[in-house]
Amino acid sequence: MQDRPYEGLFVLDAGQGVAGPYCGMLLAACGAEVVKLEPPEGDWSRGLSTRSGGQSVMHAAFNRGKRSVMLDLREAEGRATAARLAARADVLIESFRPGVAARLGLGPEAARTDAVCLSISGFGQVGPYAERPCTDSVAQAFGGLMFANRDEEGAPRKVGVLASDMATGLHGFAAVQAALAARWRDAAEGRPARRRVLDVSLMAGTAALQSFPIAEAGLLGRPPAALNVPAGCYQGADGRWLAIALVREAEFGALCAVLGRRDLAADARFADFPARARHQAELLPAIRAAFRALPAGDWLPLLAAGRIMAERANGPNDWLEDPHVMAVDAAPLRDQPGLGALPFPRLPGLPEPRGAAPGLGQDTEEILRRMG
Repeated sequence: MQDRPYEGLFVLDAGQGVAGPYCGMLLAACGAEVVKLEPPEGDWSRGLSTRSGGQSVMHAAFNRGKRSVMLDLREAEGRATAARLAARADVLIESFRPGVAARLGLGPEAARTDAVCLSISGFGQVGPYAERPCTDSVAQAFGGLMFANRDEEGAPRKVGVLASDMATGLHGFAAVQAALAARWRDAAEGRPARRRVLDVSLMAGTAALQSFPIAEAGLLGRPPAALNVPAGCYQGADGRWLAIALVREAEFGALCAVLGRRDLAADARFADFPARARHQAELLPAIRAAFRALPAGDWLPLLAAGRIMAERANGPNDWLEDPHVMAVDAAPLRDQPGLGALPFPRLPGLPEPRGAAPGLGQDTEEILRRMG
């Protein structure tokens, strides 16, 4: 059985969408009592993706194991109640525009003197872009993730998952854990309690994903060349796609041997990774044509025999139905009232959240009564 080290911690999660709620869900998985604060219309994620009975798959994916309190922060009574909840929280999470949380009674000044206060925003709490609205798509564009995912014509494309949101939520979770460790160390060593305020933005979370290419571009003064041409995705004769990875120079020769194109390995234009990056316009069509000779599945044992890392490019259902995924129970079914049983991938290295995502305001009366 995995540990839940945050048993006894109270987290007030006033975030909406993905990044803040994902951080809150990870804290809930680690044992914290996480109360999700929602307006009467609910977190906007309840209205996106497949939905039924006031619940959506998106909301369920990032809010399992929490409890829900519904308050109208447009009313003085709602703001006063929210402030009382904030005053009890060990961890306070909010994702309003800078300055809004303070006006609603959910800023750091409303929290306990030893609280950890996490503010998640698009561009941070200060700076010329602080007031700009931001979503995962905007963050992917601004942070260079779309540029890194260009198509064959060079057009930037959005990564098809909520990469910026989830990376930011993970960094928020890590930052909160570091702050909690520092709080406990202060208490153990007799230092005065102090409030810790954390500023985590989608801009920073996306840039962290891009730390390697951003660093290399800064060094060179231009975007770096493609890293390991001809690594990438190729279509087999059956229309299915497979991906290959190359990390050592010798693997290009091995790939050419598997494809029956040893002549490519002998061509001086393709002598090493930098040369192949310069001449990829000539190389890649030849590689694509070679892969179209056999179905994608037939290539996999041949590539494995040549010690080339390769795998099918799976869709979500391909992944769920894969024998290995099923054998290790990598996505157990979890009941979600209103939606049914959903296959949620396990949280790597963490226990699973206890229970489903809450209905809107389902715990309001009980929690407010318990907390006076």
